[in-house]
Order: sequence, then C-alpha cells, then structure tokens
Amino acid sequence: MLEQLLIFTRGGLILWTCNELSNALKGSPIDTLIRSCLLEERSGLASYNYDAPGASYTLRWTFHNELGLVFVAVYQKILHLLYVDDLLSMVKREFSVVYDPSKTEYGDFNDVYRQLRLEAEARAEELKKSSKLGSRIVNKNQEQGQKTKFDQGGKRIGGGNLKSDSGDGDLGKGNKLENGHVNGGTLVEDVKQRGGVNDKENLSSNNGAFDVNKLQKLRSKGVKKNDTVVATKGSKADLKKKVTKKNRVWDDSPKEVKLDYTDPVTENGDEHVNYAAANEGESMMDKEEVFSSDSENEEEEQVGDGAKAGTKSKGWFSSMFQSIAGKANLERADLAPALKGLKDRLMTKNVAEEIAEKLCESVATSLEGKKLGSFTRISSTVQAAMEDALVRILTPKRSIDILRDVHAAKEQGKPYVVVFVGVNGVGKSTNLAKVAYWLLQHKASVMMAACDTFRSGAVEQLRTHARRLQIPIFEKGYEKDPAVVAKEAIQEATRTGSDVVLVDTAGRMQDNEPLMRALSKLINLNNPDLVLFVGEALVGNDAVDQLSKFNQKLADLSTSPNPRLIDGILLTKFDTIDDKVGAALSMVYISGAPVMFVGCGQSYTDLKKLNVKSIVKTLLK
Repeated sequence: MLEQLLIFTRGGLILWTCNELSNALKGSPIDTLIRSCLLEERSGLASYNYDAPGASYTLRWTFHNELGLVFVAVYQKILHLLYVDDLLSMVKREFSVVYDPSKTEYGDFNDVYRQLRLEAEARAEELKKSSKLGSRIVNKNQEQGQKTKFDQGGKRIGGGNLKSDSGDGDLGKGNKLENGHVNGGTLVEDVKQRGGVNDKENLSSNNGAFDVNKLQKLRSKGVKKNDTVVATKGSKADLKKKVTKKNRVWDDSPKEVKLDYTDPVTENGDEHVNYAAANEGESMMDKEEVFSSDSENEEEEQVGDGAKAGTKSKGWFSSMFQSIAGKANLERADLAPALKGLKDRLMTKNVAEEIAEKLCESVATSLEGKKLGSFTRISSTVQAAMEDALVRILTPKRSIDILRDVHAAKEQGKPYVVVFVGVNGVGKSTNLAKVAYWLLQHKASVMMAACDTFRSGAVEQLRTHARRLQIPIFEKGYEKDPAVVAKEAIQEATRTGSDVVLVDTAGRMQDNEPLMRALSKLINLNNPDLVLFVGEALVGNDAVDQLSKFNQKLADLSTSPNPRLIDGILLTKFDTIDDKVGAALSMVYISGAPVMFVGCGQSYTDLKKLNVKSIVKTLLK
C-alpha cells in the first residue's frame, strides 16, 4: 500500500496530497529527495531509497515539465508495488487537465484519484495472473520433457524406440539423443572418418581456418639471410659511433636560490630554528579571478557532431520550421542527437562516462514534454539546460568559509581540526602546507599533526614544511596509532591555544581494508570539523571509484549511527590538465561535497578557489 502521494510545483508549493493515506511519514523522505536527488541532477534515476532510523521508504516520481509539476509516490521499501508507475502516469494525465496556476486547493481530485488507483491495482493484478499462468505453462512443458527417459541401451522408457537413420530400434552410431549427448564411442570414429585430429590433414584448414604450415612456408620464402646480415652489420656500425662529450663549464658564481632548507647544526649538535619564515607573497586564495563570458560565441556554437547529424537527418526545411514556429512538445527522439554530442564532449573533458550518461538522462527528463519556443533550436535548449545543471551541481550547497568556522571554534575555546585524506601520491602533505600558509596570512595560529606513521619519510617531509613556515608540529615518530597521535595533537593545541590543527594522514588505496579501518578510527575518535579529500585533477573514471569507496568504507566501518563522510574536496595538479577539468565534476557529483581548494603549482601561494563559471564554460566549449 502507498504511504503517500503528493503533487507539488517546482517552486515547492504543495497542491494536493492524498487524504486516504493517513499514515504519517517517519523522517523527511520528500525533503531528502528534493535535496539529494532532484537538485543534484539525479532526476533521471528510476527510484530513490530513503533510509533513516525506524523508516525505510522507496520514492518514485515523474514530471510534467510544461506545467512545472512534480508527482511523487512513497511506499515501504520492503514492498514491490507494480502499479506505482502506471498510477503516477494516470494521475499526471488527469491532474494536468484540471490544473489552474491560480488555484492552490484541489479537494475535488480525491474521487478521481480513488478511481485511478483502483484501475491501476486491477491492471497490476491482471498482469500478475498472466505472468503466473505463463510460468505454469512453462513448468508443465518442462515436466513433460523430463518424463521422457532412456535406458542404457538407448531405448526410451515408457514408449516406443526412437527412430534412427538405419531404421532399427537402437540408436545408430554418431546419432544424438534428445538431450544433446552422443552415443558412446561413435564421436571419435566419426571425427576420424572426416579427417580428425590424429590424421595428417587438418580439418580446420578445410573449414577456412588459419593454417600454420602455410604461414611457416610464407615466412621461409619472404625472409632472406642476406637482409638480416646487412641489418646486423649496419647496427654494429651505428654502435661504433660515439657522441663526443662536451667539456663541462664550471661557474664559480654563488647560488641565487637556496634549495637546501634543512636546519643548520652547531658543533654541539643543537639545531638553529631562528630563521625567517617562508614568505612567497599573497596566496592565490585571496585573489579574485576575473571571468568574462563570451555569450555571442556560445550562442553560435553547436552542441556537437551528434546535434549536427540530427539536424541534417531531419532536413533543412523541417529544422528551420521548428526553429521559427516552435515545437508542440519535445520528445526523447528530438533530444537524443544533441544529448549524444553533449555526452561525447563531456567525456573528452575527462568526465567519467557514468556521470556523463546520468547527467544527459537527467537533462532529458527535465526537458521532455516542454514546448520549444519560436526561433529556438533544440541544440541551444539542450546546452542551456546542461549549463544550468552543471552550475547547480558545482555550486556549494553550504558555506565553505573556513575562516569564519575557525573564528567560531576559537570563540568556543577549541581548535578547528582539519583531516587530510586521499590515495597515495596525490600531494596531501604539500597542499596541507599551502593551506597552512594561507591560514597564517589571515593571522591564524596553526599546528601540524604528523599522523602519517606508515610511509617512510612522511614525518621528515612535514617537519621541513613546519620549519619553513615556523609553525609547531606534533609528532610521535613511526609505527604509532595515528588516531592516538591525532588526539594528543588536538589536546596539545587546546593547551597551547592554537587556532587550527592540520592532520596529515597516510595515503591509502580505497580497497586497502586495514588502512581504511585505521582512518575510520581516527575520524570517529577525534570527530574533526572538516574531512578534506585530496584528489588529483588528472583522474577520470577512477575519481568515481575513489570517492564512492572512501565514503562507503567510512560509513560501513563507523560505530556511530550518523557516520562522518567526506566534507570537502581539494583538487591537486590543476595546472597540468589544460581543459580536461572533468574530474572536478565527477568528484562533486558522486560525493555531493564541494571543491574547497584547488592546487595549481609547487609554491605555497599556488592555492586558489574553484571558479564555477570557468569550469562550466570549459566543459561545454
């Protein structure tokens, strides 16, 4: 039985709710559907599962894009209601007839809905009966086929003997039984008579297959010994030629840039730490990036080869007529060529294939049934809808102002804790130092916590950054529990009054069970304010696998009913990808977490914000 069925506008105004379904929904499945699915361009999915303490629902929906209406049905997840899709389509058809934009109450629609529900349930029962009848007929035929059995002599039990080619009652040599088996001993003899495996003549060569003997003969004819000799002599002559090495020019001028940042050691073995902190200028995080949109060029661009092919296939007159007069309602067949070209374009920009396909499906769902305006092309309509969808996905749904959160935590008398996680070799330690440099420029006291106790040299690497930036570092060496080290670091930061604690963790693959369990323990024990996933901008399809499995492992291994997942993303190596910016879209789409930092170089200042408009323009150009 349905738990709820309601109709609301895209603006959020509820027009009608079924009064017969008096059961109050537990939790907020409708709000979660809107926030996690409809606003995240996942409306192309078939259904959505809502799981909460004491509640487990399945939600199905449909749109009336021309009127801007949403129809949602909610029922228990354990049930498999066959009539829901049919009921939604019928309710959509009947409600669109009585819909009035100036009207907000539709109490008279209850009788219509009651009749539609009875009709949908009757259709489902008929379908169920027909499927059961078909399965019974199939089972009956199988039982009749199994009754026919054979004895060891090849005779059928319970009936006459099977006829063979020789006419007698026994099965002839080489003949097959009804179950596909061959009578014993006849297969080998038959193969030998036709030129079997043991004969000199190869049977496969008669059937047109490749003959190895012919290949060896062709090789022996085509290759000459003189050619090989000449080739070897020529190669030896080339080896004798040596390139003369140029004389080295020594320069006695002093080095302009100091590359060795290790601490000088005195004769007594004490280290000097009284040198100036690294100052490389203003961080790029505080610089506003100027973006200019070329609207004229965007209007003239086509969506892709698929859109061009679709326009040509319909003919010049028909496409021009649709642009001038408009189209009554857009259908999937009209949108398919433009969406195909758009999907190919997104994939060339390093967007994961799964994400590109879901985005195109969501755009098709949002445009299906809409009326195409006059002097408007389908390709332009599809591209505008995709642009809106990309902006909506990449725009953060919550505040990402870390400085404000740092000051809020400082007022509460506790440090702001950030945990950097990610796979191996993505640049967690380097970008942690960049974030520390940016925070220092905003007068925040920072402490580093060396919780990568697994990789050799990780503590020394972080110690070098800390000494350059002249900030304290909390370390306990290697082979220690990183969760305990992080907890002690937070306690030390609270005692000394540090504003921010940046926790460096070991790089781990998403399938490494022991390391993922250690990471989950660190997050559950310390409850950080921000879990930052550090990922490369170079990855494509692997970005989906990394983030989805990180979130899945953190959820499965958590002991809390509300597990902590990835809160934000830091993209590294963004200066090496040219226009292949699709990894940002893939990561945000699969996790729902915003991109908070973008690493674009090797120095401490090479850290900036993500420009959403620039990314969207790059993806669609």
